[in-house]
Amino acid sequence: MTGIWGALARLRGRPGPVELRAHRHYNPEIITQYNVVPGLLGVVLTMTLTIITALAITRERERGTMENLLSTPARPTEVMVGKIVPYILVGYVQVGLILVLARVVFRVPMMGSLGLLLAVILLFITANLAMGVTFSTIARNQLQAVQMAIFFFLPSILLSGFMFPFRGMPGWAQMLGEVLPLTHFLRIARGILLKGNGLAEIVAELGALAAFVAVVLTVGIKRYRQTLD
Repeated sequence: MTGIWGALARLRGRPGPVELRAHRHYNPEIITQYNVVPGLLGVVLTMTLTIITALAITRERERGTMENLLSTPARPTEVMVGKIVPYILVGYVQVGLILVLARVVFRVPMMGSLGLLLAVILLFITANLAMGVTFSTIARNQLQAVQMAIFFFLPSILLSGFMFPFRGMPGWAQMLGEVLPLTHFLRIARGILLKGNGLAEIVAELGALAAFVAVVLTVGIKRYRQTLD
């Protein structure tokens, strides 16, 4: 019996000379609101701005005011910009309210530059507004425009890393998520607010957002109808 116990003792693992312990550098207490509230900033902007602008041109067509718009010498690019610019202010009002609530109510730390965050948000707002206006140029009525906006909004929530860890999703889901602007904005917002990231750390995500805006605006301008036909 003694020999058996001795053999088992030799087979038992021995502690190594160094014990490794992982410590979370950001949000070590795992406070959920620190991770969720910055994400809500992007989710709210995506939901409201995309739906609002998706109704822009379809409303003109359904009310019969498109004829007046087409009779003007305005170019497609000028019409698109005119539809987008007024809602930028609406987006910044939402941003201000969310940031105030995040700091006062939820006590979310803001380690980075708020000026940098506000500047970056302009590109994200433009991306969502451009998407909404593009939907409005494709849809034939307001119902179709809203349905398209919802079809864009739901994958943005599920595949951007807001609800689930991005790296824990399947490879195909990550590939789709990389196309969505919300994915890159979440990395930017969380990086600036929670980690104190600067421009050098977010330049790759800014490039992805800028590419999305360029592609969507190009499609929207091409789809814009110069005539009612």
